[in-house]
Order: sequence, then structure tokens, then C-alpha cells
Amino acid sequence: MYVKSEEVNEVNFLASAKYRNFTRQFSPDGVTANAKGRKIIKAGTVYRNSNGVAIGLVFNDVDVTEGKQPGAVMYEGWVLAARLPETISAEDKATMTGIHFKDEYEEQEPAEADSEQTELQG
Repeated sequence: MYVKSEEVNEVNFLASAKYRNFTRQFSPDGVTANAKGRKIIKAGTVYRNSNGVAIGLVFNDVDVTEGKQPGAVMYEGWVLAARLPETISAEDKATMTGIHFKDEYEEQEPAEADSEQTELQG
């Protein structure tokens, strides 16, 4: 008996156990085939609606080699931006209002008003 094994490597980009996904149809249009000839949409890729607006993140890898396939899109939740397959633009982050980026949240700088308030108190 012949068995071919493949290694699958999917990075966990979730920062919490609470998230909300909805099923969407994924098209192979514009997806480049990998070295094995498979058209894979990577988990963590920005998902855009029919108007081209970023509304969520692809939750799991979706193989569209054989044509359109259903898959999960994360609309709400906390993620680790450093683990996503590509850097997300500020414009896309602004339209994905339900997606929160934990690493960026923890690295925020104090607002100027807060620093002025601190100077007045100190």
C-alpha cells in the first residue's frame, strides 16, 4: 500500500477563544497556485466584500484549486497581527471594525491629552 503524507502548517493567529465567523464562498479568481499546483487562500488573509471593502479575515486555509469553495470568515475577535500572513493596511483595519489587534493594542502610546494631564498632576 502506498501512502503519501504531507505536512500542513497553519499558524494560529487568534488572541482569544471568543470570535464570530460567517460562511462565505471563495473564488479561485486571482489566486496564484503554489509549488504543488494548489490554489490555497491562507488563513489570516483579508477578506473583501463584493465592493472591495475589507470586512474580515479568512479563518482557515481554503483550497480553491477545483473551483469555488465555502469557508469561514472571521468578522469579530482578537488576533495577533504579527502572526498574520501579510501586513494589514490601516485602511483595511479601519473597515474591519470587529477585528481587534492585540499586539497593537498593548503597544499603544499615551494620548497627548493624557501626557499633559500627567504633567499637571506631577
